[in-house]
Amino acid sequence: MSKDMMPMFELYQPTDIGNALDLADKFGADGWKVAGGQDSLDWIKDRAKRTKVVIDLTRIADAGLRGIRETTDGIEIGALTTLTEIEENELIKERFGLLASAAAKVASPQIRNVGTIGGNVCQDTRCWYYRSGIDCYRAGGTTCYADTPEAMNREHCLFGADRCVAVTPSDTGPALVALDASMVIRNADGERVVAAEDFFIGPDVDIERMTVLQPGDILTAIRIPNTWAGASFYFEKVADRNTWDFALVNIAAALRINNGRIEDIRIAAGGVECIPRRMTVVEDIVRGSAQDDETATLAGSSASRGATPLNYNHFKIPLLENLVTRAIRDA
Repeated sequence: MSKDMMPMFELYQPTDIGNALDLADKFGADGWKVAGGQDSLDWIKDRAKRTKVVIDLTRIADAGLRGIRETTDGIEIGALTTLTEIEENELIKERFGLLASAAAKVASPQIRNVGTIGGNVCQDTRCWYYRSGIDCYRAGGTTCYADTPEAMNREHCLFGADRCVAVTPSDTGPALVALDASMVIRNADGERVVAAEDFFIGPDVDIERMTVLQPGDILTAIRIPNTWAGASFYFEKVADRNTWDFALVNIAAALRINNGRIEDIRIAAGGVECIPRRMTVVEDIVRGSAQDDETATLAGSSASRGATPLNYNHFKIPLLENLVTRAIRDA
């Protein structure tokens, strides 16, 4: 691959959401939408993917796409809000500290200063075969090169494989699922709201996409209801390096605890499935139980039910179990 210069493309920099939606509708699949650009520019620079048109969303002045606003039933975060803003925002830290903790674990401070919450949940998978431009299933080919006896697949999935075994790299995704967030999506025909849990899609739904976003769609905001405001939270990310690296496994949990008992819980894991994995089995086991070592251990042992490890990622099973155990015990 030639990396000496960027390939040619047309650049559009709309200043309002209406113009951006018009451009997205006009160019469709040929229009690559960029927010912080931390993931997109790698693809284009490496020539692993090509595009005729880049639509830069960072010039849009509409207030709805930026910042953190309190609403009658929660908060709304503009999709162009940086991860640093989310990490440092007092309202989020006070009510939804889980998201602030997740944002703080993304990459490095320099990347968080530029990278956006919208970009983080929309980024493509980090599978090295796919990102190297190899014609795997996700790239339109007929083979998964990561799912072979000799493959480098220690970063890949334990659950939900369907030809592709790559995982979503988003750290904020599991936190948003645990907080029961909703994603606001706009296109030329109007607006729709999708639950965060349904926003991410696996290869069984569409092997060439990781979210429900269609070519003409733009993610404009994320809404978090007050349902879990002020709950007990737990977020932990395990990666090869503490800075910059993507999660081998991460865990995000929100618990309602009353008199030492877990009244309610939502828990999701990243790095183990092609989407953030909602751990409903764990939720069902611990709901109504005491928050103690016995409950935590039982929850941890249940976390890996149905796991199908690849040749080099068996270590993710005890890692996931231990993270779930700590989340239930220490939230």
